[in-house]
Amino acid sequence: MRSCCVTDVGQKRTTNQDFVFASDTPVGPLPNLLIVADGMGGHQAGDMASRYAAEVIVSHIKRSRERNPIRVLRSAIETANERVLEKAAEDEELSGMGTTVVAATVVENYLYVANVGDSRLYLIRDHIRQITRDHSLVGEMVRAGELSPEQARNHPNKNIITRAVGAGQKLEIDFFDEDLRKGDILLLCSDGLSNMVEDEEIEKIIKSGRELPKIAMDLIERANRNGGKDNIAVVLAQPLTGEVEQC
Repeated sequence: MRSCCVTDVGQKRTTNQDFVFASDTPVGPLPNLLIVADGMGGHQAGDMASRYAAEVIVSHIKRSRERNPIRVLRSAIETANERVLEKAAEDEELSGMGTTVVAATVVENYLYVANVGDSRLYLIRDHIRQITRDHSLVGEMVRAGELSPEQARNHPNKNIITRAVGAGQKLEIDFFDEDLRKGDILLLCSDGLSNMVEDEEIEKIIKSGRELPKIAMDLIERANRNGGKDNIAVVLAQPLTGEVEQC
């Protein structure tokens, strides 16, 4: 796998509450690992939540003896939830902190994804396709037919999420798996990208044929050019030819 990751504070924020992680090499039993976390909370709490949750996830996976990728991701994210809650309880300034998490691994020709919150994973093949489901107020309204995707993009409550790591003892995690094909590109991102850049525009930039790090910077630049109202997190990955069979 080839991958790259980058975050940017954006045009309106003074602190960066997004955190990214990408490893092309094994992390515990997983052959690779990709993570985007978008923190929330006052003072430095959001920054702490995203970084701490991701660090706990990576550390937990490194020690895991489980072989099933979904179980590995589930256990790691549940542990991160417990640890974030504990840290928030220890420090009044961190009270109420939480974070989204989208984590993924590619095992042979299969993609495994875990998601909490509204950070996204896209699969770019013939077209761009969002694999994850947004755990947000407007996301639920779109799925219920109460809003169109276009209305959701400009809704005043679009930043309200309905699930987060650190939000409570009971954590619901969504899991997805997908067959991969040669040439597929994966994009993990925070809403600082997806709220600022239309899916079609993201697809066009990714299909430019440039190297992944240049594509990542092009996505950041476009989000900032379109307003940069939030921190921006981007992880891009492309399985190598030998890892994915041609269909």
